[in-house]
Amino acid sequence: MITIKSPREIETMAEGGRIVGRTLALLGGEVRAGVSTAALDRIAEDFIRSHPGARPSFKGLYDYPATLCTSINHEVVHGIPSKRRVLKDGDLLSVDVGVWIDGLHADAAASFAVTEASPDVARLLAVTQQALAAGIGEAREGNHVGDIGHAVQEVAEGAGYSVVREMVGHGIGASFHEDPQVPNYGTPRRGPRLVAGMTIAIEPMVNVGRPEVRTLEDRWTVVTEDGSLSAHFEHTVAIGANGDAPRILTLPD
Repeated sequence: MITIKSPREIETMAEGGRIVGRTLALLGGEVRAGVSTAALDRIAEDFIRSHPGARPSFKGLYDYPATLCTSINHEVVHGIPSKRRVLKDGDLLSVDVGVWIDGLHADAAASFAVTEASPDVARLLAVTQQALAAGIGEAREGNHVGDIGHAVQEVAEGAGYSVVREMVGHGIGASFHEDPQVPNYGTPRRGPRLVAGMTIAIEPMVNVGRPEVRTLEDRWTVVTEDGSLSAHFEHTVAIGANGDAPRILTLPD
């Protein structure tokens, strides 16, 4: 069921979203060769819990064991932080994080190049961010979920990349995953209509190669089937009223 949030609920989600955005900004300064993904996870959890009433959304969600999802190179999403996963120069790290506060969740993701990005990685990061911006631009009252997915798909595929189809964005609020699903592909004017007060997580997952993915034996880590690089960016947004632009709830300020 799609839930419509009150102005107070949206402000609460924005409070959690600012913590999400600040967590990603903090981690961006910690991503470097020699750092383990477990160390990043510890930094993130300590930072989130330093805010009164806030806690990580992911830890314990569906029995997930960590605060962050940390996915490296051909890992698309849901990589589990580990002391054994130490970043190397040239790696591409995608970080997904959520925050719960006062009964409501907010969710965002970003991808980072470790040390200096190669031209190929820099282009993938730029295109995936452009795809997210295009999707957010369509998140307006009266549009449809298909308008968002179509915008993401046009940018990604127009650059010669592919979008993951098995993993999608989602509604978010009192439950971390709510209706509607928000695919990164679609047909304009199709799917649920967007109405003011909806809150959704838009999250392009863009692959250099083909779109097919598979899940590893840990039952969490999703990787590209062909071993190609993948990037992931995400924001939680609220649909505005009277033609207003969507409000991005997961910015650091």
